[in-house]
Amino acid sequence: MDDWTQTLGTAPLLLIAAAAVALILFLVIKVKLHAFFVLVVVSLLTAIATGLPMGALVNEVLVSSFGSTLGSVALLIGLGAVLGRLIESSGGAKVVADMMVRIFGEKRAAFALGLTSLLLGFPIFFDAGLVVMLPIIFAVARRIGGKNLLLYGFSGAAAFSVMHVFLPPHPGPVSATEFFGANLGVVMLIGLVIAFPTWYVSGYLWGTFVNKRYPMIVPALFGTADEDQPANPPKASTVILILLLPLALIFLNTGLTALGSVGAVDTTETWAQALILIGTSPVALLITSLIAMLVLGKFRGETGSALEKLVDGTLGTVSSVILITGAGGMFGGVLRASGIGDALATTLGDLGLPIIFAAYLIAVALRVAQGSATVALVTTAGLLAPAVLDGGFGVVDTAAITLAAAAGSVFASHVNDSGFWLVGRLMGMDVKTTLKTWTVQQAIESVVGFALVLVVYTIF
Repeated sequence: MDDWTQTLGTAPLLLIAAAAVALILFLVIKVKLHAFFVLVVVSLLTAIATGLPMGALVNEVLVSSFGSTLGSVALLIGLGAVLGRLIESSGGAKVVADMMVRIFGEKRAAFALGLTSLLLGFPIFFDAGLVVMLPIIFAVARRIGGKNLLLYGFSGAAAFSVMHVFLPPHPGPVSATEFFGANLGVVMLIGLVIAFPTWYVSGYLWGTFVNKRYPMIVPALFGTADEDQPANPPKASTVILILLLPLALIFLNTGLTALGSVGAVDTTETWAQALILIGTSPVALLITSLIAMLVLGKFRGETGSALEKLVDGTLGTVSSVILITGAGGMFGGVLRASGIGDALATTLGDLGLPIIFAAYLIAVALRVAQGSATVALVTTAGLLAPAVLDGGFGVVDTAAITLAAAAGSVFASHVNDSGFWLVGRLMGMDVKTTLKTWTVQQAIESVVGFALVLVVYTIF
């Protein structure tokens, strides 16, 4: 692969990508083939059609991109699902749901869950935060009753997405900040200013709207209804502390890493490396799951065999989610390896647009073409960095350009994005419904975020 060069032009590559997406939608929606097999087959066909070398096609492209996706999400989904199942089966989710409804009321519960997810989304990445919060989100939705999955689910999921896209210390905005030479503090300040209105429009208001259009019951990913709850549930404070534990550990990682990047902490010290290690998302969730097994299981009288069966059953439930998410990453990896994104970025970069519009539109095109928000943002930043660095922009302008690219990188998540499959499967939605709801949510989040950034850029 290292000495291979793509000979196809931008137009043929885009046609192949569009045909591949259309084939996936046709096979999944119309033919009703399982998404895992569809994604693997179409990934293989796309790789062949774009001319990727046959000898390296399977191991260096398909298997590599499948494995790299699973490496980032499989542990998070598995450990997070076990944690959620422990909270649900112990009666903890119901206890916390009752408390939230009692404090905020039924009408404001979804809003409160969204605000909570915004706060939790500051240190924790999108996929990890979503898996940790879903048991509480589902329990509150079930507690209030009715077909209200999208109202509560999108209020939380959109909050984590907004924070992941716009706020350091998440990897996308941090990388773009470094490429553009922006001030990290100013990027964070503007990101905080635009985060709430962006979430309110694209998460809470959109969730309210689509919930009326597509009423859906809460899926049984973490367990079923409340009538089977145990007689000795844990205290709400105990459950909240368990949920806060991985967030506190992850904050150690992100906080120390951020301080290290500005020279405030020497991250080569053993103590710093140890704290950064236990603050990585998989390790933080592993520690929390083990503690939850003790506090919510063994200490409440659950036997070892019962816990083993619970864990085994939970992992079996989420295995399909994990495989489909990995296959979605495989398809996106094929599109990246084929050079579609690079060709598109180069073409758009030559159009002579104002820099802030170029940053947004290039990121949008890359996101739609190859799926990964982080790749779209980093590629855009790398392409436009010379123009931004030599453009004489002020501190606020440079930060706004950085966040404009970030806004573009989240646009219209669809079948080439592993996050599309993650959200859809965790919430029990089919592909058609996920396209109508989550894909549109991501587009709204992108447009609203860019509009707010443009206001900042124009005024200041």
